[in-house]
Amino acid sequence: MLDKIKGGLFGVAIGDALGGTTEFMSEREIKNKYGQLTDIIGGGVWQLSPGEVTDDTAMTLCVAKGIIQYPDDPIPHMGEEFLSWYAQKPKDVGIIISQVLTTYKDNWEEAAKEVHHRLSGKSAGNGSLMRCLPIPLAYSDQKKMEELTIRHSKMTHYDDLASDACLIYNRIASRLLNGDELAVSLREETAGTLYEEALTSEPDCLPDGFVVHTMKWVVHILSNRKTFEEVAVAAANKGHDTDTVAAIACGLKGIETGYGQLPERFKEKILIQEELSQVAADLAEIRRNRQ
Repeated sequence: MLDKIKGGLFGVAIGDALGGTTEFMSEREIKNKYGQLTDIIGGGVWQLSPGEVTDDTAMTLCVAKGIIQYPDDPIPHMGEEFLSWYAQKPKDVGIIISQVLTTYKDNWEEAAKEVHHRLSGKSAGNGSLMRCLPIPLAYSDQKKMEELTIRHSKMTHYDDLASDACLIYNRIASRLLNGDELAVSLREETAGTLYEEALTSEPDCLPDGFVVHTMKWVVHILSNRKTFEEVAVAAANKGHDTDTVAAIACGLKGIETGYGQLPERFKEKILIQEELSQVAADLAEIRRNRQ
């Protein structure tokens, strides 16, 4: 179980660090500059160091640390972690999340609702989907996992499309942790949803920050690439919100693959290996203690 949990967290970080190089570039621009990006080299719009991660991994760790601090009701602690991270003036913060963090007073959902209306109802970004993986890693109880997944998404993203995508994603993660195959989990959890067609057909949208578009590409890439490396490289070379699409896709693929089988050349580049390993161990312990 620890190997799977650690694989999921490192998967997020690897996808984030690889895709961070090509974020906001088009697929054509990536091809013209890199041919195909296959290594974690840093650079890009954020001028990343090789192996440096962005908000995707940082906020995933915020969620994880909130859970570790108080597993029975981690939402307030997640919020404290979000605010602490934001106070450090990180390089990359999504528009919706930034507005919610500066609007928040004492009620997360009220802040998210206010921003939702301020943005004319356009709060279905992928910012809660990118960070939600620690919840199924820590909670084997399906009811608790799903309740926290929704509440956690509503902290910043008021639109139900965001929490619905998080639910599907975390249900797939739970199944992988319980030994189900990724292909079966994808097929059964997307059946009858907006994402079912993406299993077999390339999405007719860009892999941008709209959560529906992001999730469609995640489902498609996971359904049509075999290895972890193929998933990571495919996501990082599609362009647009590459770090987030790659982080989300590689999180699930990392659980399936397991930490021990992740490519060494990716793992050794990540700058926060020790922190990720410790958080994985803490989440695994919480999962054991709550079973």
